[in-house]
Amino acid sequence: MKKRAKKKDSQKMSKRRGVKRIAKRKGHKKVRAVSKSVKYSIILGRVKREIARVIVGQEKIIDGVLRAVLSDGHVLVEGVPGIAKTLLIRALGRATGCETKRIQFTIDLLPTDILGLTSFSKGKGLTFIKGPIFANFLIADEINRASSKTQSALLEGMQEKIVTISRTTYNLPLPFFVMATQNPIESAGVNPLPEAQVDRFLFKLSMPYPSEEEEQKIMKENATLKKFEDFHIKSVTNAKQIIEMQKFVKTIYLSKQIERYIVKIVEATRKKNKKITLSRYIYLGASPRASIGLFIAAKAQALIEGKSYVTPHHIKTVAHDVLRHRILLNYEGQAENVQIDDIITEILQKVPVP
Repeated sequence: MKKRAKKKDSQKMSKRRGVKRIAKRKGHKKVRAVSKSVKYSIILGRVKREIARVIVGQEKIIDGVLRAVLSDGHVLVEGVPGIAKTLLIRALGRATGCETKRIQFTIDLLPTDILGLTSFSKGKGLTFIKGPIFANFLIADEINRASSKTQSALLEGMQEKIVTISRTTYNLPLPFFVMATQNPIESAGVNPLPEAQVDRFLFKLSMPYPSEEEEQKIMKENATLKKFEDFHIKSVTNAKQIIEMQKFVKTIYLSKQIERYIVKIVEATRKKNKKITLSRYIYLGASPRASIGLFIAAKAQALIEGKSYVTPHHIKTVAHDVLRHRILLNYEGQAENVQIDDIITEILQKVPVP
């Protein structure tokens, strides 16, 4: 009997030791995850500081672009000419050590001007000449000036990260990020993007005018008086590390309560609700891409802040950028000049926070 009791005690002790070992391992994983998120957050902070050498202010826009890159998504930026939209991506490309190319969209631009074409030469035969889409960061400047056919040439690359030319498929370099810009004040010679194409952008960012203090600083130090190289932007990361960050973003913890919170926010854009007074102006609510966008963008925002988990604060931070281009106003809303951002703000105020 004593021997059996001793065996049971020894078995219990070994189980406890095993549990402790597992707990320690789990603890190490958590510590590793936290330290990794802090490490990447520090790198992203350095990237922002390098961009700030040439871009004055616009912290929200810089955060939005970085968040989109981490989420492996694309951005549509709307703003008046001359507020450094193109310069922002050039600075981002230099700070991240990635290749950047720019396409100026015009009415006569062809799909081959974006994707590339097959050329015949003596001795070599048919050779493929790559277009500007073969870059890590692509600036699609004034995308709404091109024809619908040319605009759609970007779709396959944006969604699938591949390009098909003459029955041959080519992989695009990774990471691949498109920042398209459009001018909101002109209607002549402009082809508005179809809703299906707009929905493929993870964010729609509105780039505002700088403040008086920022504009005074811009006057003294700007890319017109100086060369871009004079700002001495350093590469603080590289393409390989950005891909690692994109993979790590997917592992950031997001609870079931936060998942339900995301679904309730998106659902509130689809149904008229007496509690949400501005919902009566909605013609079409957000698609399931909005739920996916909030899910991944909130994780990216958490990483920027050095967190290993998502909070309701992160959802609210990214909500306007994700939903802004996915809600359509009815005729009454358009007539009364209702702002979609105001609708999103009211939804965030009225939907219960977990």
